[in-house]
Amino acid sequence: MDATLATTLQIVITVMAGIGAQVVAEWVQIPAIVFLLLFGVILGSSVLNWLHPDQLGTGLEVLIALLVAVILFEGGFNLQLRELGRVSGSLRNLVTIGTLITILGGGLAAHWLSEFPWSIAFLYAALVVVTGPVVINSLLRHVKVDRQVATILEGEGVLIDPIGAILAVVVLNVVLNGQSNPFNIAGDLILRLGIGGGIGAIGAWLMGVLLRRATFLSEDLKTLVVLAGLWGLFGLAQTIRSEAGLMATVVAGIVLRAFALPEERLLKRFKGQLTTLAVSVLFILLSADLSIAGI
Repeated sequence: MDATLATTLQIVITVMAGIGAQVVAEWVQIPAIVFLLLFGVILGSSVLNWLHPDQLGTGLEVLIALLVAVILFEGGFNLQLRELGRVSGSLRNLVTIGTLITILGGGLAAHWLSEFPWSIAFLYAALVVVTGPVVINSLLRHVKVDRQVATILEGEGVLIDPIGAILAVVVLNVVLNGQSNPFNIAGDLILRLGIGGGIGAIGAWLMGVLLRRATFLSEDLKTLVVLAGLWGLFGLAQTIRSEAGLMATVVAGIVLRAFALPEERLLKRFKGQLTTLAVSVLFILLSADLSIAGI
């Protein structure tokens, strides 16, 4: 089979499977992530062997990065500063003290229970810090909780994603380079978060000003301007410091929401649809790459 056609079919199968999983989840009223993971594993090399994400080459990493940027932006855009302010103390503790507890507890458990070397154990702990907006929001659609509790969970899910990703990169650098100075580790983490947050805030402010003053732009074009803008901010932050782009997209979403744009409802609808597609494609590809035999 021609390589171009093979790659095209991989993308087609991925999108069809992802949206199919979303449809089934809506029908049976179960979080979509369950069926996304199930469909991905079935289509992957462990069962039907129809889907081969590795055929996308480096394009897979690019696709995942851009899709995650959209998901995190949408998560930030759904957060309201007023509601976050009411639970700021609990939220701060979750993403600071909670992260520290997870790192320590996860590292100790991985070392003592799974007999991982200390370095790999704490790398594992850094990876499991993340809860992520996809899982949290999916659960909150089916489990009704108090609004303040939901705000804490949504805020933690969005904010911990870039923190966890950056933390994993920092820990990986420590493992590879053998540097264990805690001040250097903390400084590297704060630097990446600061660069991403600064670029996201400034970029979103400029986008908000543009969208308010550019009355000649149609509503449909404005949504695409936001999409292009968030990917631009992501790329700029990534260029300056790896993984800083994730924080940039989260902050950009929060700041742009604070502008209370007239097109806010249209933006939320467009970003919601785009995020559903991104989540569908992302989880199908990742689960299809999962080796059941390896587990």
